[in-house]
Amino acid sequence: MSKKEIPSRWIYDYFSPFEVHKHAIKGTLFHGNSEFQEIVVAETDCFGRCLILDNEFQSAEFDEYVYHESLVQPALLLHPMPAKVAIIGGGEGAALREVLRHKSVNKAVMVDIDEKVVECSKAYLPTFHNGGFSDERTVLLFRDGREFLEESNELFDVIIMDITCPLEEGPSYKLFTKEFYELVKKKLTGQGIFAIQASTTSPIALDTYSILNRTLSAVFANVFPYAAYIPFFAINWGFNLATDSLDPTLLNREEIDRRITERVKGELKFYDGITHQAIFNLPKYVRKALTLQTHINLDNSPLKEKYPGRNV
Repeated sequence: MSKKEIPSRWIYDYFSPFEVHKHAIKGTLFHGNSEFQEIVVAETDCFGRCLILDNEFQSAEFDEYVYHESLVQPALLLHPMPAKVAIIGGGEGAALREVLRHKSVNKAVMVDIDEKVVECSKAYLPTFHNGGFSDERTVLLFRDGREFLEESNELFDVIIMDITCPLEEGPSYKLFTKEFYELVKKKLTGQGIFAIQASTTSPIALDTYSILNRTLSAVFANVFPYAAYIPFFAINWGFNLATDSLDPTLLNREEIDRRITERVKGELKFYDGITHQAIFNLPKYVRKALTLQTHINLDNSPLKEKYPGRNV
């Protein structure tokens, strides 16, 4: 590539004071602040449109399906027949899109604290939500997710946590504690399932992931860690699935594919029976870190990251 071909505009993804990834951009579609956070919608040359909150890269147009299918599909396909689902966060609407693909779902409650993020997603990220905000099964609420669960009398078959990492200055750190997970458990049906994004599984930044896994294990009988490589993040991203009665590792590839065919509308781009087996088989260093972790995240001393994806 000649100097004339090198893009002149870049946007930076700061992993820490010592590591940064940068993306060439065609332009910025939106840049502003809500009551809770800084919001940027930019168009990158390689990954299309992307959403950035408080300088934390959330997802990008060309590969967001990897993240959102990983977050949503294992939980909903594990459940025998999910009818009522709650999504805490999920501003882009992509997690909602994946939930609504399930024929059995008759109600999807999405609770996001920041209405402006949803407004930006409606205006600038149509492929993310794919009309999910206007689906008749969708109930869209703008309020604190923890307060919603505290005040709600409803029980859900699946609860999905699609929120930003617990950044020091961010709005979400109180949704990663043992007390909050105990509240979630009370709002699940008998075979209910809880799924969360849980930060990176990078070997140099495993604290958040291992602490959240340990904290979930203090509340739920069965916790299953898994991870997927997200090209836009250029890193493996971690998830956790928690339940008291079901086990995703007992489902073989044929059963996963059968459930997808019978229960999901349209074709999944990332997740199937073979992918299921891959993402639930974590490398040795991650398994060791989970085994060694003893810290439980509590309300009176919540985990707060200083930088996205890092405990620096």
